[in-house]
Amino acid sequence: MANASASPSQSISRERWTQLFAGIICMIMIANLQYGWTLFVHPINAKHGWSIAAIQVAFSIFVALETWLTPVAGWIVDKLGVQRGPKLMVALGGVLIAAGWIINSKADSLEMLYLGAVLAGIGGGAVYATCVGQAVKWFPDRRGLAVGLTAAGFGAGAALTVVPIRAMIAVSGYEAAFFWFGLGQGAIVLLLAWLLRAPEPGELASVAPPKVVQSAKSYTPAEMLMSPIFWILYIMFVMISASGLMATAQIALIARDYNIANVAILGGATALSVALIIDNLANGAARPLFGWVSDNIGREYTMAIAFGLGAVAYWLLGSAGHSPWAFVVFAALIFLTWGEIFSLFPSTCTDSFGPKFATVNLSLLYTAKGASAFLVPVANMIKASTGSWHMVFAVTAIMNLLVVALALFVLKPMRNKVTANERLAHAV
Repeated sequence: MANASASPSQSISRERWTQLFAGIICMIMIANLQYGWTLFVHPINAKHGWSIAAIQVAFSIFVALETWLTPVAGWIVDKLGVQRGPKLMVALGGVLIAAGWIINSKADSLEMLYLGAVLAGIGGGAVYATCVGQAVKWFPDRRGLAVGLTAAGFGAGAALTVVPIRAMIAVSGYEAAFFWFGLGQGAIVLLLAWLLRAPEPGELASVAPPKVVQSAKSYTPAEMLMSPIFWILYIMFVMISASGLMATAQIALIARDYNIANVAILGGATALSVALIIDNLANGAARPLFGWVSDNIGREYTMAIAFGLGAVAYWLLGSAGHSPWAFVVFAALIFLTWGEIFSLFPSTCTDSFGPKFATVNLSLLYTAKGASAFLVPVANMIKASTGSWHMVFAVTAIMNLLVVALALFVLKPMRNKVTANERLAHAV
């Protein structure tokens, strides 16, 4: 007779997939904070007459706080422990993101709009850091895939609500959209928060061993910051993130300079519109795809493949992307080989420094995204001095190839040596 009760391994499997699914939904709920913001800018401008630049300061505040405060949120999560940490931090995040957008709905001054951005930024970072930390802790055997799926929730989640938000803005005004979507998104995050917990020590003993090299030691944040491996990862992250932002942040401008932005290519849709849709899909798909590949062949080899293809994509867009369909294909390839940084780097960080302090450790690495944003204007400076985008794409291609070299000939040997020393010390 079959045993009616689930085996321990089945229970663990069900629990960790429940945790992952809850984290993905939370990430989808915060996606609008970043990717849906653009829908509100012109309606706010039309009502209040504030300049676009002044309104966009709110977005800059959000991005800065969402990025740079994640180490604080991660430290609190790990400090509070496996049961309380994830619950309380995500619950706080849910309250803050709701409060941020509700304040936006009532804002009758720029200062009030900026306050909404502060709360949304802190709340969004709290949710992001915790959910990515959850993924790397619950899935040591499929860390790349789990982080990739979680990051994809944030990268592609806004696609589900773009049409409803636009419709509500058109019918009821942007204030109603801010209020009801803020309230709904915050409430869902708040409810899901109480499901979250990190795995207890030894709870994942029955999980299949990983195929990739992982540290047997959990490093504290202070120990990690003293490790050359962390700083190599940080430099690599900054270079890849900056190269991607230098190109992707300028896609609309590049299409206009190539004189193809308004060329109809598919059912009346312009080349730029088609490119933007496909680019977002590619960006979301890249995260679980390359995460899964890295679980099977290793992080550094996957980085070499992804960033090597990225270098080719940058070169092709700069030298052969002047026709509409070539622009669409090569731009999509850039997004496909850039978005996976949000699965590969957190996975490699936890592989290298262990799961116990993973939330704060990967959050410290995540600040590289904020650092890379300061390099984005370099693309415009290069374009202004040379008169074309060709040199911009040459520079970004070279940056990708440098990271490939660092991954294969610096990072991989360093990680292998540290792991070998750990095993030797453990044997003794």
